Amino acid sequence: MKYLLAAGAALLLVAACGGGDAPAPEDAAQKETALADAAPEMDAAADTLDAVAEDFVKLALAAGVHDPAFVDAYHGPEEWAEDAEEAARSLDLVEADADALLTRAKAAARAEPGVRSAMLEKLVRAARARIRMAGGVEFDFDEETQRLYDARAPQYDVRDFHAALAEIDALIPGPAPLHERVDAFRNSLAIPEDKLQAVFEAAIAECRARTLAHYALPENERFELSFVTDKPWSGYNWYQGDFESLIEVNTDFPIIIDRAVDLGCHEGYPGHHTWNVILERDLLREKGWIEYSVYPLFSPLSVTAEGSANYGIELAFPGEEKIAFEREVLFPLAGLDPEKAQTLAALNDARRKLSHARNHIARLYLDGGVDRDEAIRMLMEFGLQSRARAEQGVDFIETYRGYVINYNLGRDLVADYIAAAERDGADRWDAFETLLTTPLAASDLALAK
Repeated sequence: MKYLLAAGAALLLVAACGGGDAPAPEDAAQKETALADAAPEMDAAADTLDAVAEDFVKLALAAGVHDPAFVDAYHGPEEWAEDAEEAARSLDLVEADADALLTRAKAAARAEPGVRSAMLEKLVRAARARIRMAGGVEFDFDEETQRLYDARAPQYDVRDFHAALAEIDALIPGPAPLHERVDAFRNSLAIPEDKLQAVFEAAIAECRARTLAHYALPENERFELSFVTDKPWSGYNWYQGDFESLIEVNTDFPIIIDRAVDLGCHEGYPGHHTWNVILERDLLREKGWIEYSVYPLFSPLSVTAEGSANYGIELAFPGEEKIAFEREVLFPLAGLDPEKAQTLAALNDARRKLSHARNHIARLYLDGGVDRDEAIRMLMEFGLQSRARAEQGVDFIETYRGYVINYNLGRDLVADYIAAAERDGADRWDAFETLLTTPLAASDLALAK
C-alpha cells in the first residue's frame, strides 16, 4: 500500500507528537475511560516487557475480530489467532483490556526504558484508539493521526499546489484541462496487458539485486506476484511470515511503466518485503520480541513501513538511475517509446510537489469540509487524475482514513533521518538498515533530524 515536506513540518511534529494521548474530542468525552491514565499504577516489578508484548499481540488479534483491517500480518502462534476467533470477546471487553494493558505498558516502560518499551507503549495506545473507533468514537483527522500514527500532517497552502500545477502545465501543454492532458500522456505509457508479467518481473529483479548488494537477506526469502482487480489500492504486500510475501498489483486501471519500479521497490525491495523480513529475522527471531509477530496496520509502525517503502525507491535508484533503467530495459520490454522517458521523469519530479495534496483533501473530506464529489474533483485537479482514478482515491480515503499521511509525511521523515545520518558520516544504506531494525515512531524520527 501505497514526497516533499513543507518547511518546518518536522518541528511541528516534535511539538505535536508527545508520548501521551491528546485530549479527546467533545463528542467522545463520555466514551473516554480513565483506567489507563488515572488508575493506580501497578508495581513495575510485577510485569515485564515480554509479558506486555505477548498480551499486546493477543489484544491486536482480539481487536481484529471486530476490525478486519487492523491486523495486516500475523505470523505468531496459531493457537493465539484461533483463541481470539473462538472467544470473540465483545468490543467493550476488548477496550477494557486495552485500557488495562496501557497501564501495564507504562509501568513496564518505566522499569525497562528504551526504544522497545517506548514503541510498545505507543502501539498499545494506538490499538486502544482504533478499538474505540471501531466502537463508534469519532476523532477529527489530526486527532486520529496523532493517536494512531504519532504524527500530524502540517497545514497546507493550496497556492503551493497551484504553483506545481503551473510547472506541469508548461511541461504538458495543450487546450484540454490539465488533468486530462497528464492522464492521456501517462496512459500512452501504459504497459500492455500481455507484457505485465515480464515487465514486473524485470523491475522487481532489479530492485532485489540492488538491495542484495547491500543487505544479506535470508536464503529462503521469497515472494509471489499476483495481479488482481476491484481494490481501492494500486499495490499491496501481504506478508505471510517465514520470510515470504504475496505481492498483489491492481489492474483496475492501466499500469503506467514507471509504476513497475515504484511498486517493485515499495512492495518488495527494499520496501515492505525487506522490512518485514528484517523485522522477523532480527527482532522476532533473534531478540524474541513477540510484538513483531503482528503488524497492526493502524499503528505508529506504519510511518516507517510506508515512509521507508517510498524512500526505498530513490535509495535503490538514486538520481537519474531509475529513468535510465526504465528507458533502457523496461520501455523496450513493454514495447513503449523510450523517447518519452525524459518527459515522464520531469513530470514525475513536478508531481512529487503535489503528493501532500492527498493529505489536504483527506483532512477536508473526513472532517466534513467538503463532500465526496468535491473531494473527487480536488483529486482530479491536484492529483492530475481521471475521474475514475480519483473515485478510487476517495474510496481509499474512506477505507483507510488518515493512513494517507504515512506515504508522504512518512517518506519525508525517513528522508530527513537518512540525510541527518549522512551528515554524521553514515552510509545511506547503513542508515536505512538501522531505521528498519530500530523501533522508531514519527516523533522519534523528527527529533533525530
